[in-house]
Parts: sequence; C-alpha cells; structure tokens
Amino acid sequence: EGFSSVNFFLSLYRFQACVYFASVFQAMSCGIHYLASVFMAVTPNFICGIPGNVSSVLFYNSSESSIEDIWTLWTSTENYIVVQLENGEIWELNQCSRSKREVSLDLAYEYNGNKSIFSCSDGFLYDDTKWKSTVVTQWDLVCDREWLAKLIQPTFMLGVLIGAVIFGDIADRLGRQRVIWFTSAGQFVFGIAVAFTFDYYSFVIVRFLLAMVSSGYLVVAFVYVTEFVGIKARTWASMHVHAFFAMGIMVVALVGFLVRTWWVYQIFLSIATIPFVLCCWMLPETPFWLLSEERYEDAQKVINIMARWNKVSTPCKVSEVCSVQHDNLVSGRTDDNDTSSTKKHNILDLFCNWHIARRTITVWLIWFTGSLGYYVFSLSSVSLGGNEYLNLFLIGAVELPCYIIACIAMDKLGRRNTLIPFLILSALICVLIMFIPQDFNILIILANMAGKFSIGVAFGLIYLYTAELYPTIVRSLAVGSGSMMCRVGSVVAPFCVYLRSVWIFMPLLLVGIMALLSGILTIMLPETLGKPLTNTLVEATEMGRKKKSCSEKTPPAHSGAALEKIEMFGQETVSTEK
Repeated sequence: EGFSSVNFFLSLYRFQACVYFASVFQAMSCGIHYLASVFMAVTPNFICGIPGNVSSVLFYNSSESSIEDIWTLWTSTENYIVVQLENGEIWELNQCSRSKREVSLDLAYEYNGNKSIFSCSDGFLYDDTKWKSTVVTQWDLVCDREWLAKLIQPTFMLGVLIGAVIFGDIADRLGRQRVIWFTSAGQFVFGIAVAFTFDYYSFVIVRFLLAMVSSGYLVVAFVYVTEFVGIKARTWASMHVHAFFAMGIMVVALVGFLVRTWWVYQIFLSIATIPFVLCCWMLPETPFWLLSEERYEDAQKVINIMARWNKVSTPCKVSEVCSVQHDNLVSGRTDDNDTSSTKKHNILDLFCNWHIARRTITVWLIWFTGSLGYYVFSLSSVSLGGNEYLNLFLIGAVELPCYIIACIAMDKLGRRNTLIPFLILSALICVLIMFIPQDFNILIILANMAGKFSIGVAFGLIYLYTAELYPTIVRSLAVGSGSMMCRVGSVVAPFCVYLRSVWIFMPLLLVGIMALLSGILTIMLPETLGKPLTNTLVEATEMGRKKKSCSEKTPPAHSGAALEKIEMFGQETVSTEK
C-alpha cells in the first residue's frame, strides 16, 4: 500500500509524465484564485473618520497621541474611541457613526450629556498593522456597504459554476488544447487585470471572468490528463489534480504572509504560474478528441510524437484502431437500432424509478456537502485564532495525504465503505470542535485540519463513485449534474461562513448536519468496487439488490468491446515494448 503513489508515477511514461505535470502545475493557479479573497478582502478594525486635527486620544483608561497607538488595545466592534480636536471639540468615534459632545469641559471616556450623532462623511480610519491595504479599505466596504464585501467570494463562485458549464461544452466542440491555451492565458491576464481595477464593480466583473477561466481550466484539465494517462494510473492521476489545487492554497498563505498590500498580493499570485503560460502552447491535442472528430492524420502525428518520446519502435497505427472501432460501432447500431440509439436522455432519466431517484438524491447531496464542507473549512481557517497564514497553509497541506489515503482506501475497502466513515467522521469532528474552549487555539486548528481531511477524502472519491453508480447512457449526465451541485455548494459556502456573526459555530453545525445525513444515506448506495460498469438503467437499478448476480454480470459484448478497444488505444502507444 505504501508504494501505491510510487507505482502511479512509475506507470507514467516520459511523454505522458511531461504532459501530466505541465497540466496539473497550472491547477495550482486555480487553487490560488479560488482562495485569494481570504486575505485580499479581509476587513480590519476600523472607526469613523475624524472631522479635524486630533490633539489627544482616549480609549478607556489609556491616553495616546494618535489613533494608530490605540489599535493594539482594540478588542471588540462595540468599542469606541474618544478624541479631542485642536479646536477643543470632543468626539466619540464608533465603527459606523460618530457623535459630538455638546459640552466639552474635560476629556473623559464616560459621558452622560447630550450628543449630536453624525454619519461617517469623512470616510473611515483602518488598522493597518496587519494589512496595509485590502479591497475593503480601498473602497470602504464597511457598514452600509458591508454586503458588497460579502458578495466578493459568492460572485466568484458563481463564475466558477458558469465557467465549468461553458468551457466544458467548448472543450468538446473545439478541443481540449485550445481551451487549455485560452483559459491558462486568461487566468494570467484577468489575474493581473484584477490588481488594476479602478472601482468595486470593475473588480467584481474582472474577478467573475477570472473565475470562469479558472473553473474552465480545472474542468478541462481533468479530462485532458485522463485521456493521456493509462488505465492503471487514471484514478491516481485524477485525484492528484486535487493535490496541486491544494498546493495553490498553500501558495496563497505564503504570499499573503509576505505581501500585505492587496493589489501587489494579487500580482504576485497571478505571476506564480507564468512559466506554464509561456509553454502551454506546446501541449498537444489528445488523440481521443482528434479521433472523435475524424482527424486521423493529426491523431497519428500525436501518437508518433508520443512514440518518439517514449522510445517505442512500433507505434500504434490509427487505421488499425479505427477499423476495430468501426466494426464494433456497426454491430452496436444493428443491435440497438430500435432502443438506446434512438432515445435522447435528459435529467429526468436520473429519476426514472424510485431506486435510481434515491441514488441521485444521495449522490447530489454528497457532492453538495463535500463542496460546502471543503470551502467552509478553508475560508473559515483564517478566523480560528493564532496565525491566520499558518492556519490556511496547514488547511491546504492536510489535503496532500488525504488523497493518497482516499486512493488506497477506495481500492482496498471499497468506495461506499470509505465514503460512509469519512462523512460521519467529519460530522463528529464538527460537533467536537463546538466543545473545545475558544482559548485552545492549537487544538481547534488541529480539529479543523482533521475535519478538512475527512471531508476531503469524501469529496475526492465522489467523482469516480458517481461514474460507477450510473450506466453508460446517463453517466456523463450524472457526473455533470453532480458537479453542478458541487458548484452550488461552493456558492453557498461563503454565506455559510458569514453566519459566524450569528453564532460562531453555525457553519460547523450546518456542515455537520449535512455530512451526517449524507453518510447515513450513503449506506443505501451499492458498492461498485470490482464490479463491471453498467450500460442500461435496468442494470444500474439491479446493482446492489442481488449482490451475487450483479457481481457476476458482465456488460453486453458489443458495448463492452468498443469501450475496451478505446481504452486499449490509450495504452498501446506506451505498452508496445511490454
């Protein structure tokens, strides 16, 4: 088991390894931009602006000459500061209002006389001891404009949802290579452009476009590396894309620690992956897509390049593979002419009967819960106390072993038997955190890392499990709809984190309830480890009801053979000498 990850890397030949690592390296930029707002849009301590020159400042029993000296004593948003101006006026400065004392005899913190209340027409004063500048301080996104700051992450996640749909479709039409070129260049261009936006609305619009291309790249990168790596390495290859995303989160923590001005911070994050932008044009189109478009000569060129890199003397001939596929497709059309070939499937097929409908609801709930928990643990990590930069770094780092554990467990214990305990464990951890005293910062951080680990395992394996639970005719539809629920969870997550202002444990309570419910419902899902993929809704319905017969059942010969030949094509260019 300990050598599973090593075997994954050994199973990649030279060409596939170069393509794989070049592609997943850019996935770091997706993790960077997804979580960049945790430091870029932070709200520091602030008070109403002062309508004149200050001569003295009073905060409880502490008297200072400037407001900057008071921030170290600031403990609550309910606090206020008393200042005396050079003209003798005395003002009380709150966060969203200021009041002028009618009687200015002496400077005292407590005052029971008459006051005139004014709005913060002179702007705000911010604590810049931690962050020199954020988008909140840049455009005064506090008080009655606070809701604008809270929309920054949800609007980004909405762009993620739309980008996944748009670029996933474009990649099927125009090819994976062109989308990878455009989205990787777009991440760099829009990432830099964010730093030079002139107001809040242009900032949100450019970030929305950045979210679309980042999401588009991540979706297409999964498909791209899957179509290039061999069958044996496919599970590990897809799971380790998540690991590079987690490394992007770690980069955010490091850059946030070193750079405290938001637009400089954004520029550094955007140029972190510029090496890929400069060389991504060298990545080839996948032979699978070229064959689907009947561009046989181009596919043969890519195969020949793969053969030269991998030192294969007799590369696969496209004409041989195409003739085999053509024979299988012809026989498939003859057998199914009156059934599946004439029927168009839609989302309602995922609810065609009670068993499939229950399965779909459970799978959607797991997708939603996984995404919700993932981003709640990530976004709230900077509010756990202690060093917020270290907290975010550790929350990202804990994902690296989590995907290795997920790959090993799902192959040894099974998909369902791995998913259930980790979902329930994440729910229990959410409850445990509520009982940890708030001054035990280290223990709270470790518990949150454990929660992120457990939800990460569940989130990582649901991709493959969903594909195995549904038949061929609706498999892409099932994975696509599950991914949409995942995006919905990512949009809801920031709002869930904001509920900390209502009750500090409210986000954990919601994640815990969803995780527990998902874990219980998962018990009713069938195990798919070691079972052949189903091809019809009837087979998918029967899966798990009659364990013995289902485990011995094999797919129809014509559909299974066609799939097998296509899979063999992905391996032939690297397996000729074996």
